[in-house]
Amino acid sequence: MDIRQLRCLVEIVDSGTFTDAAIELGISQAAVSRNLLALERELGVRLLHRTSRSLTPTTAGVRVLARARHILAEIDELVSEATSGHTRLRVGHAWSAFGSHTREFQRRWAAEHPGIELQLVRANTATGGLAEGLCDLAVVRSHLDVRRFAHVLLTQEPRYCALPADDPLTRKRAVTLDQLRERTLVIDRRTGSTTVDLWPDAARPAIEYTQDVDDWLAAIASGRCVGMTAQATTTQYRREGVTYRRVRDVPPIDVHLIWHREDPHPATQAAVDLLTELYRGSSNPSS
Repeated sequence: MDIRQLRCLVEIVDSGTFTDAAIELGISQAAVSRNLLALERELGVRLLHRTSRSLTPTTAGVRVLARARHILAEIDELVSEATSGHTRLRVGHAWSAFGSHTREFQRRWAAEHPGIELQLVRANTATGGLAEGLCDLAVVRSHLDVRRFAHVLLTQEPRYCALPADDPLTRKRAVTLDQLRERTLVIDRRTGSTTVDLWPDAARPAIEYTQDVDDWLAAIASGRCVGMTAQATTTQYRREGVTYRRVRDVPPIDVHLIWHREDPHPATQAAVDLLTELYRGSSNPSS
């Protein structure tokens, strides 16, 4: 069995005749017939009822036809994936992409690189989908050993506390770690940028774990928890019931762009250059 046989079966049914199938496939009518017969011999079943006026799938043919369509679609997708590597750049992120720079990055990329489609891919993994093959580059803020990858430090973002909107701390312009230690802190253990190590051993808050930004926000909006995150989250995830305040006594969060050292996407350097320009050109690089 080979792909040509499956394509012939599908085209015969879709076109209605062997002649029209041959025209669509760009082969002879005899070749169409040979492929169908070879497929029937391979499977040991008759696939089509053939009369002088009509072609209809047999019961077995209906089942094989459905599977053939699925297989051919998968093959077409595989070919498209392999051949579009240089015409599409996928940038992964777990939470907030490039914060307030995200829209400008998308617009500038479309204007400056019209032949390379930019796709932002949200992947809730520590590598933003890079290790899983979901993207070509990824922006990460988690506690990842970036030495495993080629990388560039884009910026350092200040940390913000996400508070329930009715929390008394929202009346302050900034908060401290000590003010948060009596709260329950919700942490995304897979992709989050916060750990309890920010607090002294004797003054650590209670912890609740989650594995998704939407669940993280829901826990905070409910009044049950508070969260801590990079500034980019405050621009990408505005949520009713959640208020952000800067935390002033914590170190900033490193924002890295990472990619595989071996066989990087040809547009990698163009993305690095544009993002570096956007972050350096901002009066507040982390905004």
